[in-house]
Amino acid sequence: MTRDVALGGNALDRRGEPITAAVQRRNVELAAEALAPLLDSDEPLVITHGNGPQVGLLMLESEADTAVGAYPLDVLGAETEGMIGYMLEQALIRRSPHARFATLLTQTVVSAVDPAMRKPTKPVGPVYDTVTAHRLAEQRGFSIAPDTGGWRRVVPSPEPIRILEQDAVRVLLDNGTTVITAGGGGVPVVIDDQGRPMGIEGVVDKDLTAVVLALAVGADSLLLLTDVDGVYRDFSGPRPEKIEHLSARTARSLIAGGAVGRGSMGPKLEAAARFADRGGTAVIAALDQMAGALAGLSGTTVAPDGSHSIFDLERYRTAGAR
Repeated sequence: MTRDVALGGNALDRRGEPITAAVQRRNVELAAEALAPLLDSDEPLVITHGNGPQVGLLMLESEADTAVGAYPLDVLGAETEGMIGYMLEQALIRRSPHARFATLLTQTVVSAVDPAMRKPTKPVGPVYDTVTAHRLAEQRGFSIAPDTGGWRRVVPSPEPIRILEQDAVRVLLDNGTTVITAGGGGVPVVIDDQGRPMGIEGVVDKDLTAVVLALAVGADSLLLLTDVDGVYRDFSGPRPEKIEHLSARTARSLIAGGAVGRGSMGPKLEAAARFADRGGTAVIAALDQMAGALAGLSGTTVAPDGSHSIFDLERYRTAGAR
């Protein structure tokens, strides 16, 4: 049974911490420790991760070098895939020195006519003051939108269609290699008339890419890990209510009804519902509760409509054996 684990940005970067190399190394060590139950299993494992803070850091560094000029967003995305993958792979090797690991740069195919290409909505990079934001919009053609404390650049976030390297991922998994790939949703590319990939200035939702990857490699389960211990109704309200089990249909009802935050947990819940639509089981959980999530004892499980979660069934068998 292949498992796909998606490490959210907040699982690798604690809120309010500086994005220094030392802090990132410490956080990936914690992530590797939390992944121990999966590393000790013989089941194939593919790991994806977020990259938002790292891309923001590289954007600032790139823009500061006026002699060279700013690098395009697709190149910065590729750089962060390598940077985070390198740190995470080293941490995993220290945890399981006899296992095989590989970090694979990923290009995610999107459509050039995706409606999102004409409506940039995804914030990237730092927060700018009003003067700087409008200057960049004029000089560099940025689309900008108001954000907390100022303005941010916004870029398209098209739907992922497929992953160019998915066959290579399957080969590695079939040969017992744990693969770190599709970081930040992968580098978004469009395919021209001659079949050549070309990077675009955009960002693909990392959790939706994790679903595409999981389906491509035949994963049975998808773990979406973050810094929150599951899905809550009215999370920011006076009486938040944790939800332990959901069907794909109910998950979408919660999103449509506004019971789940669209900008935070909403995308993860949508990704979980899409995976469940195809017969898989997804769990949204906190990184430090990995063991409980695997046993169906923590997090929020999203299962196909009209079925029981594989985690629920396993828990039932365990309880019956006592």
